[in-house]
Amino acid sequence: MAHEEHEHHVPAAAAHSPEGRVFEFSTPERAQEALELAFDYRGDITLILVDGRRVEGYLFDRREDDAGNLFVRLMTTDTGQKQSVPARDIRKLAFTGRDTALGKSWETWVRHYAQRLAEEKAEAPKGS
Repeated sequence: MAHEEHEHHVPAAAAHSPEGRVFEFSTPERAQEALELAFDYRGDITLILVDGRRVEGYLFDRREDDAGNLFVRLMTTDTGQKQSVPARDIRKLAFTGRDTALGKSWETWVRHYAQRLAEEKAEAPKGS
């Protein structure tokens, strides 16, 4: 049985986002691809470990130890604690949280920032 990415229903606007996708770590290349996407993702992920446990949270770091073993670090959803997970212990990675960057753009950010500055200026006391 071939291991491949499982697609879930994803709205067309979100087609470029990994939100809702699940990656099986069937090859080292597949694992690397999933971890790179997860590192850049602005939402929570769920790791399904080889022993069946699940770890859900925001992936904020990845490191190699002196022996070259890769670890990912998450801020867990349930406790808010930082947790380190050896990449070799991960069987699947699911993009389960909402992609908070979806639909955002530089132009939208600039427009909101300019609007906020204008509102702050309008609210500032005169003569200050």
